[in-house]
Amino acid sequence: MKSKLIPLSFFVYIIATGISFVAFRSLLPGAEALINPAAVVYEDGSLVIDPGEPKTEICPINGDYFTVTEKTAWEKRRPLLVMIENHQESRPQSGLGQADLVYEAVAEGGITRFMGVFYCDAVSQDNIVGPVRSARTYYLDWASEYSKNPLYAHVGGANTPNKANALGQIVDYGWGGENDLNQFALTVNECWRDYSRLGRQVATEHTMYCSTEALWKIGANRGWAAKGEDGELWSDQFTPWKFADPKPVSSPEIDTIAFDFWDYPQYSVSWKYDPESNQYLRSNGGSEHLDNNTDTQLTARVVIIQYVTETGPIDDHKHMLYGTIGTGNALVFQNGQVIKATWSKSSRTDRTIFLDPSKKEIEFARGKIWIEALPKGNQVDY
Repeated sequence: MKSKLIPLSFFVYIIATGISFVAFRSLLPGAEALINPAAVVYEDGSLVIDPGEPKTEICPINGDYFTVTEKTAWEKRRPLLVMIENHQESRPQSGLGQADLVYEAVAEGGITRFMGVFYCDAVSQDNIVGPVRSARTYYLDWASEYSKNPLYAHVGGANTPNKANALGQIVDYGWGGENDLNQFALTVNECWRDYSRLGRQVATEHTMYCSTEALWKIGANRGWAAKGEDGELWSDQFTPWKFADPKPVSSPEIDTIAFDFWDYPQYSVSWKYDPESNQYLRSNGGSEHLDNNTDTQLTARVVIIQYVTETGPIDDHKHMLYGTIGTGNALVFQNGQVIKATWSKSSRTDRTIFLDPSKKEIEFARGKIWIEALPKGNQVDY
């Protein structure tokens, strides 16, 4: 591998974040003190929405309808992307139900990780999200579709001298100390450890939670609200997909979707189609997958299986690589049916586009979307 000079900004960023983290921890009697403060950062507690206000405004992330009040709120900010783990000890996670779109792929050892895209649905209240975990390079590729400078929240990340070096890439992309929201450079006003949230003893790595409103506030304070330091609106840099109104069916062609990432049943996924709501209900590891914030089962209007090239483990840390740039096959499930599709992504900052068999861009049914990045060759039963 060719060597290259590491920018001075990288060392400044790492030193600054390290000092901040060590100094902050030194003020506390122990890790247990990192608990959610009583005061909610969301200044007025919630976004006041008239129940009778019509939903006429289209969310650019997933095409769902929202009120003018909600649109006025989300237009003041840019999407927030948060890394949320899926280790079996971390369930039920908090906040996935408020994400407009969720990506899932293996982080290491067959354990998957999520990246939630929070924008439209999350503006109505402050959302607790987590447990938050570390960055991976292929998630940076997806995050880059939402802006040249997306708000990207995580706890550290892969930092190895190879292609899995997510922290080095964050600096190379110009995100370090800016739109990058690494928990090590934040305070308990944004992220904290909660050892009792799941009602049972879990390891420390499964206890980090963050506030969406506090993270958005930090982003705005750093100059990355709706308009960034470059003077451009994030929406001018973003290419929405095409959307269509859902078309529920009483006799669906596809009732259940089931698959494994690796051969570990605790991370098996199934989606059950509900004709009444025209949504897919998620199960994980053989149990209904719940959101701890609401104690309700996670759902999606559209489930996309994106087949990607899997490489690894590439180092002693068991880091994996997944091919997000290029082309491949996909399965798009919506309205109780399946479309055998293809996907393409020309570069890190380009949008992934999904085409039907006639090479026409697919119109997704309006609503929450889940993208499952599955290794090529894996079987999907439906």
